Amino acid sequence: MTFIREHATRLYAVAVAVLALVAHYVPALPSALILSVAAAVLGTGEAVQRVENGKTVTALQERL
Repeated sequence: MTFIREHATRLYAVAVAVLALVAHYVPALPSALILSVAAAVLGTGEAVQRVENGKTVTALQERL
């Protein structure tokens, strides 16, 4: 779990890139599936942003 917290943004970027490649190279996927995965990716992006913001706040508080 520590690895995921420390590298959340990198893992998110890799997952989004893989999903984009799959959506591009597998044209038989239904558009509803692609749209639902896109919505899930946006929600995950929000979670990743909150983790990164938390790390920034913690670092700023340690500095003061």
